Amino acid sequence: MEELIDVRGLSCPQPVLVTLEKIKTSKSNQLRILVDTDTARENIARMVKTVGWEVLEVEPQGIGYLITIGKVS
Repeated sequence: MEELIDVRGLSCPQPVLVTLEKIKTSKSNQLRILVDTDTARENIARMVKTVGWEVLEVEPQGIGYLITIGKVS
């Protein structure tokens, strides 16, 4: 099961903090995150590695990105 998190419009470090909280509370093995800045994309990519997740895909989405992350097996 996959969940969608929309952190567009939030200033750093909010996108990272919202994503981290969702990782901690989610029962899903995969999450999709909508971001609207390169900085948020890069910071989320760095953070997920520290908690045992990985970036599976980054898709350009309008003026931002759709990041798919998943638990490392």
